[in-house]
Amino acid sequence: HLLLFLLFVGPFNCFASYSRATELFYSLNEGLPAGVLIGSLARDLRLPTAGGQHLASLQPPLSFTLASHGLGGQYVQLDNRSGELHTSAVEIDREALCVESSGATILGGSAAVSSSSPSPESCLLLLDVLVLPQEYFRLVKVKIAIRDVNDNAPRFPVPHIRLSVPENAPVNTRLAIEHPALDPDMGTNGVQTYRLRDNYGVFTLDVEENENGERTPYLIVMGALDRESQDEYVTVIIAEDGGTPPLVGSATLTIGISDINDNCPQFNDSQLNVTLYGNSSLGTHVATVHAVDMDLGSNAQVTYSYSQKVPQPSRDLFHLNESTGIITLSTKVDGDTPKLHRLIILGNGPGCIPAVITVLVTIIKVMMRPPEVVPRFIANEVEGVVFLKELEPINTPIAFFTIKDPDEKYKVSCYLDGDGPFGLSPYKPYSNEYLLETTKPLDFETQQLYEISIVAWNSEGFHVKKVVKIQILDDNDNSPVFSEELIELSIEENNVPNAFLTKLHATDADSGERGQVSYFLGPDAPSYFALDKTTGVLTVSTQLDREEKEKYRYTVKAVDSGFPPRESIATVTITVLDKNDNSPRFINKDFSFFVPENFPGFGEIGVISVTDADAGQNGWVALSVLNGSDIFVIDTGKGVLRAKISLDREQQSSYVLWIEAVDGGDPALSSTAKITILLLDINDNPPLVLFPQSNMSYLLVLPSTLPGSPITEVYAVDKDTGMNAVIAYSIIGRRGPRPESFRIDPKTGNITLEESLMQNDYGLYRLLVKVSDHGYPEPLHSTVMVNLFVNDTVSNESYIESLLRKEPDISVEEKQPQISIEPTHKKMESTSCMPTLVALSIISLGSIALVTGMGIYICLRKGKKHHRADENLEVQIPLNGRINLHMLEKKPVEISNI
Repeated sequence: HLLLFLLFVGPFNCFASYSRATELFYSLNEGLPAGVLIGSLARDLRLPTAGGQHLASLQPPLSFTLASHGLGGQYVQLDNRSGELHTSAVEIDREALCVESSGATILGGSAAVSSSSPSPESCLLLLDVLVLPQEYFRLVKVKIAIRDVNDNAPRFPVPHIRLSVPENAPVNTRLAIEHPALDPDMGTNGVQTYRLRDNYGVFTLDVEENENGERTPYLIVMGALDRESQDEYVTVIIAEDGGTPPLVGSATLTIGISDINDNCPQFNDSQLNVTLYGNSSLGTHVATVHAVDMDLGSNAQVTYSYSQKVPQPSRDLFHLNESTGIITLSTKVDGDTPKLHRLIILGNGPGCIPAVITVLVTIIKVMMRPPEVVPRFIANEVEGVVFLKELEPINTPIAFFTIKDPDEKYKVSCYLDGDGPFGLSPYKPYSNEYLLETTKPLDFETQQLYEISIVAWNSEGFHVKKVVKIQILDDNDNSPVFSEELIELSIEENNVPNAFLTKLHATDADSGERGQVSYFLGPDAPSYFALDKTTGVLTVSTQLDREEKEKYRYTVKAVDSGFPPRESIATVTITVLDKNDNSPRFINKDFSFFVPENFPGFGEIGVISVTDADAGQNGWVALSVLNGSDIFVIDTGKGVLRAKISLDREQQSSYVLWIEAVDGGDPALSSTAKITILLLDINDNPPLVLFPQSNMSYLLVLPSTLPGSPITEVYAVDKDTGMNAVIAYSIIGRRGPRPESFRIDPKTGNITLEESLMQNDYGLYRLLVKVSDHGYPEPLHSTVMVNLFVNDTVSNESYIESLLRKEPDISVEEKQPQISIEPTHKKMESTSCMPTLVALSIISLGSIALVTGMGIYICLRKGKKHHRADENLEVQIPLNGRINLHMLEKKPVEISNI
């Protein structure tokens, strides 16, 4: 690169007046794929490409070269010919390239990535581009500003944040949360707000922004705190950025309430009455006083002392342990010792008024020595306290007690005094040995400490007590217990990721680590549900879709920390509530219905099937016709499409409707479908004769007309379609000198001359033509009279008209027109049935002809009696004078399958 640069720079010194340095500025988003156009250097530098001259046509052609392929060059691709600058395959990550806090520029040859710019949010990619040849040489400095996109979610540096608040913190106390969330994105894409998932009604959050734009969350105390009522609050702190859509991050926030000395020691009793025998030995336990302070640590330390009102002889006789509150006999009782001692004892706490209790000690003087009780402990014993595990079996031995009379004069007995699952029995064969053992199962959770006495008395009624304290040690014999075995939850679909569902709670009656509960999801729980092991907070990490799955049911476990651990199981059911997020959906986007014309009004045309994946009111669908509502109506409940009126295909052969389906959500969603209704033709229109236009019209036929020549035609149309519109022509009545001289083509209606006309054939010919369609089930027909006047000229028109006015005596021939229709498949040969079919056909045709002839004859006879002689034979066919004959094609009708 250096050699290339020197080769170019040397000659360019001579053309310094023609070269110049230029700056171009571009901007693009981070994270774009390869091949995205950044800009065209040739166009933006306005190099000579105008005037029809392309870059490639320049001699020598222009070339564009990066001065150095440094750090910035790896992110772009420069087309050496066109000068177009594109993104490369190396994706641009703004957060990796530009560290705002450092403000440093990372160089790579002549290219650099810079974040030191006038705007604190700018990140520039700097490139040096050489433009050659020397006539156009210039050094172009390209600056590409990398715009930030919201591609990073806020993230707390630690997953668990602990904060300590003194219980006497006043309302509106502000405490900074030392671990704010971090978001590499800039500006509004960075962290904007914080919130607590559960504020317990006593906390809230505020955000303060310093001069550098850093946002620090502050915990604000909104209510009174009391450590003795609740010493800890566990919640989730959520950080949210300002992107679209916003991204969130969360961490567990534990707020510990620190203790202050707001409680003083208190005795349960105000006075204790104690009896002491005068022959008691030194160190004999007299009484124990105990005061309780609800505070913690040093604030809960209690010391015991005598009040100044206690006389010194009493202080010397009885020793008070300052730490434990145990009172013991410190000197021997003699004859001068007072019988009653009033001991006023103070329970002292830091910064507190002492609690007071009075111990009244009555000394009974005796002349004999009391019985002795000598214990020998089998169970573990420390300073007069026996320790037993709660899972010890029944009849576990605790201690042997030897009972004896020191004077050996009196009989000594003993018994057990106190409540508890313990028994004292003689240990045979020895008379003075007694065994203390358990008689029932022990339960730490029911009672942890027992205090019993072994009482010995002699025959003179003198008795002594040996107090034994038994401390029950906890075993892991209790499983965690959920507050509910079936936990029923609900959440709306399309929830935000990491949405809070509930906080599970299970208790364990065991103490210490054995009572610490951890929470776990069962093996049947889907992977997108998460359960915090410590807090029991249940969340869902993804959006739920009710249409995909409406019910979730899985197990959760609560496991203690004992050995071996014990666990319990609860069932979680989650119902996903519906939101109106699905539009109604037609089974087809296009519906087609075929309906015969003249279909009765409000008859069922077809059923429009539509569904909505939503539930409840969101899934209710109402249908309506957007167009053609004056003719068509749709049943909303059943989706049945009906026409209000009878439909006529000849007026309109098809209808195109748009049906709209609207659901019952708020806001409502809708969709449309296209409905095409095609009317099927039925034979409801007889052929309409267009020519001749009147039964009174006639045509002159010259006698010289050659046989086979066309004379005229009958032309008719039928408004129906298909076979219903296939027309056949036939002559059913003739009158004239030689009426057989003319024939009609059954397909075209053309009338031709069959034989040469003679002189005695002159005169008026009247042909009754029947025009019939091929409709099913009953063909329809019309008739028309064709009048032909055979003569050389028409010399007397009035004579001809008078002949036309006379009613002709024409016998009607019911002869079916013969139209050859090409079969669509081969005829089936059947030789055996053919003669029978022919015979039956002849008989049927003969019967029809006979009945038809008789009917025509009767009608003609009645017509002669009741009508004037100048009326026509047939009823005039009403012709539509507006029919445009030029629009009708007079072609033979082809018969095809429909």
